[in-house]
Amino acid sequence: MGRRGKSRPSDLAQVKRVLVVRLDEIGDVLMTTPFLRELRQNLPNAWITLVVKPNVRNLVERCPYVNEVITYDWNVSRPPGALWRHYKALRLAWQHLWKRRFDLAILPRWDADYYDATFLLYFSGAPWRVGYSERVSREKHQRTRGYDRLLTHLLDDRSLKHEVERNLEVIRHLGGTVQEDRLELWTAEEDEAFAQTLLSQHGVRDHELVIAFAPGAGAPKRLWPVERFAEIGSWLRDEYGSRFVLIGGADEEHLGDALERSLGPCAVNAVGRTTLRRAAALIRRCRLFVGTDSGPMHLAAAVGVPVVELSCHPRSGASWSRNSPLRFRPWGVEHTVLQPTAPVPPCMDECVAGTAHCILGITVEEARTAVAERLRQSCMLGRTGPIRSGSPPPRLSAGSTPQSDAGRRAGHRQ
Repeated sequence: MGRRGKSRPSDLAQVKRVLVVRLDEIGDVLMTTPFLRELRQNLPNAWITLVVKPNVRNLVERCPYVNEVITYDWNVSRPPGALWRHYKALRLAWQHLWKRRFDLAILPRWDADYYDATFLLYFSGAPWRVGYSERVSREKHQRTRGYDRLLTHLLDDRSLKHEVERNLEVIRHLGGTVQEDRLELWTAEEDEAFAQTLLSQHGVRDHELVIAFAPGAGAPKRLWPVERFAEIGSWLRDEYGSRFVLIGGADEEHLGDALERSLGPCAVNAVGRTTLRRAAALIRRCRLFVGTDSGPMHLAAAVGVPVVELSCHPRSGASWSRNSPLRFRPWGVEHTVLQPTAPVPPCMDECVAGTAHCILGITVEEARTAVAERLRQSCMLGRTGPIRSGSPPPRLSAGSTPQSDAGRRAGHRQ
């Protein structure tokens, strides 16, 4: 093994047990699915443990490329927060990680480690601990100064890449090969049955045009006004006879209720009423997804549904921003990203407001034009409305795939 930061693990074939830590949100975890598949391809016989936040377990518990999923809640309620997070990480290592005797531990996150996940790698006892250096960005260096000492092998790539590509770069750094970069998402039969039944109960017929709306977001500055979603929906209803599936989390129910009141019976309000996999199954039955930079947007990309994204990040904004579509745009599907032309003062490189601000620069007319063009492209590709019972979901070339037998279980953006 080489010196810290100077070389990669000398022989990937020696690795028998791997720890992967991904404590981020829905979209970040989905963008890690190509990494998990390619890691399994390179280590077909290794035991792979994935650690995620409790609220994304439903998304990955059927992943065929890992042997087990462990949940870890990094949140602490008493000061000093960092000290208590380190204690919680040590306790998790003692309870679950030490007995597995990992050879390799990986943290694929490029941005600052707000969750102190690096300590999970360190406390795991793995002799090889791989992650992106604290030097890749100024913010990361300020927030996690000294964390490089907890790792044995560092990636110092500061070039502009989509987060899917950043994750896969870790495979290459380990000496492995990458064959594919498509996203995946693994639903169960009961998830698909739930989606089909819900649509049927609301009178959605197989031939109808169904569009997914996701009005929520993880940060207030990413919210496009629900009234504008309602305007787009009313136009689609009147012009195309569209039906709508409203998607979102439990804390966004008020947005779903407001949109349902505006659109009436043509909307199926599933906001806060599904698991992540069931939300994906519903989106899979739609012709188009319209929403903000959010978890549901990445769900749509993972199941192969074209996307119109409403981004708060100005076109002239910094490419390194945690809101930049250059890093977080829909991956592997046809998509249109709408952005405000320029930041609204006092914002400069990115939107830094605590409420909807720069995103208000995206007009209803712009969104309507983008939606109409995506629907036109969708018709040219031959996509249809909701899936007929028993038929496979329509997919674009980079959509999700059926669950593979390979590697089945052997036993903070703002």
